[in-house]
Amino acid sequence: MLILCADDYALSSGVARAIGELSAARRLSATSVLVTAAHWPGLAPRLSVHRGHLALGLHFNLTLGAPLGRMPRLAPTGTLPSLAKLVGASLLGLVDRTEIRDELERQLDHFERGLACPPDQVDGHHHVHVLPGIREVVLDTLARRYPTLPPLVRDPSDSWEAIAARRLAKGKAALVATLAAGFGAAAQRRGLPTNEGFSGFSNFDPKLPYATEFAQALQKLGPRPIVMCHPGHPDAGPAHGDGVTARRRMEYDALMGDRALPQRIWRPARPPGGPPIDWASVRF
Repeated sequence: MLILCADDYALSSGVARAIGELSAARRLSATSVLVTAAHWPGLAPRLSVHRGHLALGLHFNLTLGAPLGRMPRLAPTGTLPSLAKLVGASLLGLVDRTEIRDELERQLDHFERGLACPPDQVDGHHHVHVLPGIREVVLDTLARRYPTLPPLVRDPSDSWEAIAARRLAKGKAALVATLAAGFGAAAQRRGLPTNEGFSGFSNFDPKLPYATEFAQALQKLGPRPIVMCHPGHPDAGPAHGDGVTARRRMEYDALMGDRALPQRIWRPARPPGGPPIDWASVRF
C-alpha cells in the first residue's frame, strides 16, 4: 500500500477538475492545495466533498506568484522568488524566519477557512519546506499549532539505493534528498508524523509514457511511502507559472486507466466532517 498524492490543487481549474475526477474514481490517496492561487478558495467546495476518502493538505508555497501577505525581505516587489534564489538565500542563512512563519500561518489560515478543517498533511511547492532556515519554522509552527492529531509532514528524501533503482529523474531525487537530510528525524523529534520513502520525481518528458514513469516510481518503496503525481486537464489559457500542462494530461490518463490502482493505494475512511487523520493509527 502507498499514499498517492496529487500536488498543486487549485493551480488552475483544469488541475482541480482532474484531481476531483481521480478522487471520485478512488485513484488518489491525497492532494495538496496551493492556497496562494487565484482559484482558491473558490475551488474549495469541490474538494470538500471528497474528504471522506481523501487526505487534504497544504502545499506551502514560497516560489510561485504572490504571497498572501507582505514579505519585504523575500518578496519586496510582491512576487515570490525563483526556486534557485530561495535555495541560495536559505543556504546562506538569509531567510527571515519571522517572515516565513507569518506567511505559513496565513496559508494555513486560508486553507482552514476554505475547507473548515485543519490539514491532514503538509508539504511544500518545490519541496521548499525542507530548506535550511525554513524547515525549522515549518516544524515548530506545525507542532505548536496542532498539538493533537498533527498533520503528516512530507519527507521528500529516500535511500540512495531506492533512488538509483528507479533510474528516472535521479538527479532531482538525489538533490532533494541531500537538501532534506535530517528533516524526517527533526520532524519526529517534535512529535510530527512523516512518511518513510518518497518517489514520483519527473523530468516531465512529453516523449516518455507516464505509465512507464509511474511503474519506476513504485520500485523500492519504503515502509510508509508517498508517491507524488501532477495530473491535470488543459485550461483555455496556460496556468500561471505552469510549464508542464501537456504532461499533466498524460498523468491523468494513465492514472485513470490503471485498473489495479484503487486496490493498491491507501485512502482514509471517515465522515466528510470527521476529524483529521490519526496518522499513528494508520497501518500499511
